[in-house]
Amino acid sequence: MAKGFNSRGMGGFGGGNMNNMIRQAQKMQQDMIRAQEELESKSYEATAGGGVVTAMVSGKKEVTAVTIDPEAVDPDDVEMLQDLIVAAVNEALRKANEDAASQMSKLTGGLNLPF
Repeated sequence: MAKGFNSRGMGGFGGGNMNNMIRQAQKMQQDMIRAQEELESKSYEATAGGGVVTAMVSGKKEVTAVTIDPEAVDPDDVEMLQDLIVAAVNEALRKANEDAASQMSKLTGGLNLPF
């Protein structure tokens, strides 16, 4: 018999342990799919400029709405409005990313898996 292998050829892994690991991995995969679906159904909102610009993004990280208070519209300073929109959208996306990372971390027990 080759060194390091038991009579079943499992190399130190008992059959029960391997089956248990496979079941745990399958459960984790199902939990992750469920969490991903839940995250995709959420919306995240952020504001900029003291609330004159609001951006909404979905859990799929798509911009779903941008609201602009008429006060923010200054024809002589379009760049400021553009900056506020970018800031609000980026903050909403940051919130979505943080929530996704937090949810996945709970499922993976802190393993740093690439999602």
